[in-house]
Amino acid sequence: MRSNPLASGEDLSEQRTDLAEDRTILANERTFAGWMRTGMAAVGIGLAFNAVFTKIEPAWVARAIASVFIVVGITIFYLAENKACSVIERMDPHEIEPIKQFNMKLIASLMSLAAVLLLIAIWFLM
Repeated sequence: MRSNPLASGEDLSEQRTDLAEDRTILANERTFAGWMRTGMAAVGIGLAFNAVFTKIEPAWVARAIASVFIVVGITIFYLAENKACSVIERMDPHEIEPIKQFNMKLIASLMSLAAVLLLIAIWFLM
């Protein structure tokens, strides 16, 4: 709980530090969401590239370029989760309830699984 704002200077500095840590945790969550969106955009570009350039001969060229974008998206999912979880481990929340590391790992894993399924679909079903 927050202390009295008229308390000693040491209490105020601790309170400010606690709130700064909370803001950092929230910024980390926004950054994680931003990187996940970036990864989804990379996967979307890959899927769109494959759909738009179906007439390219040989057909594997469009699939290969699309695959590169999808693999970049998967890499972004992994790196975003890894970095966000490492920040959460170092921080100590005070007034907020941060997202659980398990949930970040779950989101990144499901997005990666979906991207792998898209890769399989591009190579074997199209």
